This record gives sequence, C-alpha cells and structure tokens, in this order.
Amino acid sequence: MKVYTFIFVVFLIVILVLICISFRLYNYALNPKSSKKGIFSKKNKIKPRFQDTWIYEYNEKEDVYINSFDNLKLHAYMLKVKGSHKWAITVHGYTNNAEYMSPIAYKYHTLGYNVLMPDLRGHGSSEGSYIGMGWHDRLDILKWIDLIIKEDKEAEILLHGISMGAATVMMVSGEELPKNVKVIIEDCGYTSVRDEFAYKLKGMFKLPSFPVLNFFSIITKIKDNYYISEASAVKQLQKAKVPILFIHGDKDKFVPYYMLDEVYNACSSKKDKLIVKGAGHAKSEKLNSDLYWKKVLEFIKPYI
Repeated sequence: MKVYTFIFVVFLIVILVLICISFRLYNYALNPKSSKKGIFSKKNKIKPRFQDTWIYEYNEKEDVYINSFDNLKLHAYMLKVKGSHKWAITVHGYTNNAEYMSPIAYKYHTLGYNVLMPDLRGHGSSEGSYIGMGWHDRLDILKWIDLIIKEDKEAEILLHGISMGAATVMMVSGEELPKNVKVIIEDCGYTSVRDEFAYKLKGMFKLPSFPVLNFFSIITKIKDNYYISEASAVKQLQKAKVPILFIHGDKDKFVPYYMLDEVYNACSSKKDKLIVKGAGHAKSEKLNSDLYWKKVLEFIKPYI
C-alpha cells in the first residue's frame, strides 16, 4: 500500500506543478495586462518613417464601435474617402493596437481606400480580459465586415493582417464570408495557436508542448471558452474561397519561416506568396517596401 500511496502522491504533485506552470503561462501569454518582457527582441535597426506614425496626426479618423458575440465593446478607427467603395480592414498583431497598422492604412488610404483599423479584443481601446490569438477575433472581424456593409452596400473589402492579425484573417477565411470580401493579405501569420505556443515554449523555456499545453488548453477553455487546438489557421484555410496572398520574411524567428509553406499549402482558394529576404518578424513591409507593395497591388488588382 505504501508504494501505491507514494506513486499517487508523486502523481498528484506532478499534476499540481503542471497546473501551476499552465496558469503562469496563461497569465504571461494571454493576460493583456501582464508584462510581456522577454517575448520580443529589442533589436530594431529600421528607422521610423512618416507613415509609421502618420495615424497619430491624422485628424479625420472616426471612432466606431461594435458589440462582440460575448458582449465586449470593441473599438476601431474609420477613415473615409468620399465616393469610394474600396475598403481595407487592417488587423494588428500580438500586444499591439490599431495604430501599429499605420503604414498599411496609410498606403491603402492614399490609394483611395476607406480604411477600418480595429483594436482587437484586449488591445487598445477595445474591451477584453484575454488576448484572443486570432480565434475569437475572427468572429469580431466578421462583425466589422457587417458594419462596413451597412455603411456601404457596394463595398469591396480586403483584409490585411500582420502576425497575430495575419492568423486572424486566415482564420476568418474559413468562415462564410459575404461576397463583398474580395481578397485577403496575410503577413507572417502562424499555423495554429498550439503550434506557435509549442514553438515559443521550447525556444524560451525549454519546455515540452506535451503535457504543458494540454493543461494550458484546458485553462483557455475554462477562462476563454476555446481549446487552443481549435484555433487553427491551417484548418480554416482548407475551407477558404477568397484569394489569399501569403507574405513572410525568411529571417523570422518569432513566427518561424517554415510555417509559410504549411499555411500556403493548406489554402484551398486562389493564392500566391512573397518571401522577403532578410526580413525578421513583421518587418517585411519596412525592410523592402517597394517589393512588398508591388506584389500586394499586383495580387489585389484583379479582384478590387
């Protein structure tokens, strides 16, 4: 009996340790108010440009709001161009906000697009107690699309997301989209939430994905109402009907470069890809703006 008691006690201790680790990981990664120290590299050799901060000085942006499916008040900026039916929704990345998409919004706006710049749940001026990693955010983007169509029934809409925003727009692609949504641009998005956490868990903490992420996923289900295994861009892309352009820097260490082929190959709709040589995470547009926009504009031209 003593042996069985010992085994049981050890098993119980292991379970408690895993629960503790998983809760700490959840707080570190998905609590928008917790410190994210150590997650991002501090290196940034690219000098800021006018378009990177343009949105702060742009005085004609309008604050707009929606209520999410779980009754959160979500915020976005709306930038209008009189007489235009072209719309771009710019979707920011992990721990950023709408203003982070300033250079993307600037480009589309100068090309005559109305632009909607949402703060994802738990970011910026939007409510939310957790970072959605794109999964519940995809449903929020559907509501923003509906808002645009109510504003402009003739709207031709493109989605352009970076990093977590890219994962978001890929996850949106698998939903039943209105015909107004014409094209999607994803820049350095991950294959799935589980894959991305497994990659960072190993790289940052030398921890195995199993069984840590199994316990972590139970916590996200309890607290945020989804298992991380559900949140898969790959699975959503298999249902995609809208044309998608995939962009990735080949020096990306945050969302690894190899994920590009996985999401690209999974996509069932018309598609193309751009690899930006020497670009780290979310740096493709800044590192080689001419190449970036040449490819983007060529891709969207047949559809908008």
